[in-house]
Amino acid sequence: MRIGIVCPYSWDVPGGVQFHVRDLAEHLIRRGHHVSVLAPADEDTPLPPYVVAAGRAVSVPYNGSVARVNLGVRSVARVRRWVHEGDFDVLHIHEPSVPSLGLLTCWAARGPIVATFHTSNPRSRVMIAAYPMLQPALEKISARVAVSEYARRTLVEHLGGDAVVIPNGVDVGFFADAEPKAEWQGGTIGFIGRIDEPRKGLPVLMRALPRILRERPGARLLVAGRGDEKEAVAGLPDDLRGRVEFLGMVSDEDKARLLRSVDLYVAPNTGGESFGIILVEAMSAGAPVLASDLDAFAQVLDGGAAGQLFPNEDADALAAAAVHLLGAPARRAELRERGSEHVRRFDWSTVGADVLAVYETVTAGAEAVAPDDRAGFLGRLGRTRD
Repeated sequence: MRIGIVCPYSWDVPGGVQFHVRDLAEHLIRRGHHVSVLAPADEDTPLPPYVVAAGRAVSVPYNGSVARVNLGVRSVARVRRWVHEGDFDVLHIHEPSVPSLGLLTCWAARGPIVATFHTSNPRSRVMIAAYPMLQPALEKISARVAVSEYARRTLVEHLGGDAVVIPNGVDVGFFADAEPKAEWQGGTIGFIGRIDEPRKGLPVLMRALPRILRERPGARLLVAGRGDEKEAVAGLPDDLRGRVEFLGMVSDEDKARLLRSVDLYVAPNTGGESFGIILVEAMSAGAPVLASDLDAFAQVLDGGAAGQLFPNEDADALAAAAVHLLGAPARRAELRERGSEHVRRFDWSTVGADVLAVYETVTAGAEAVAPDDRAGFLGRLGRTRD
């Protein structure tokens, strides 16, 4: 099958959607499919052979963060050329409601389109305001996928229609087989995320840290991610700052090794999460997980059975739970076992098969319709259950 995948966010800056697109593309390629990914990227960005650069991205505020997207005039011609030359059996657009390449591809496409919605935001003013512009493009979508029930709910409330829920995928074996790193072991707490993005929750963890470190004198925090390290520890007492180690940006291999090494992985995110891929990666690596009780996180953690939850933004509750878990090896072993079992449903062997089933459904449906009727047929499928 010839598959074109559109990533709305810049390939230069790592993020959950980019990782999902990358891993899906590589899974499909291993399965023998021809895959091309269109994504914003600077000209000097090293790209995998299956990625086509659509030009430089610009930063815009979106969903409590800053998204790097591409909607320039030059991109219109690039999108049309990529669609025409690719001669794809199916186009898979991620976040078509974001003002970026996905929207342009919807306008340019003539064949079957699958759209995946990642955003979970029940009060998205952007989506509400943009609906009149989005509607003609969204009507061309053949099938809709949401990465979680909360992303599906956002789609239904803001854009109408419905979607099948297919979670983000993870190569469970990659994390499970990673080799722990000796210097990252021994009373370590892990955090991975952008340091200077408040919704990732590092400030909450920093408020909890003094109690954790004083009650567990052998503990330390390892932080992987980009941002202002001095600003991150500014609120900590001087005598505790040395027990926080910043690793900067880490490779995929080192991320897996870090998650295999820590005694506890903490996800203190405060909102704007539709799934929680880092939780799946941590469980895959066998790390006991302590996470804020966001709806999406609770779902990924099987309601708290596969990882422990604490009240969102409650630093005292986070500290109490972390202190308890660091001193309770039996409880950590229980969480590790439950997480390792639960995470199998997110492996690409399962998720990839579900995505392929959607592709096969829409391509079979399009082939069954006379060419002159296909545009109307695809539009009707995109409006299913409106």
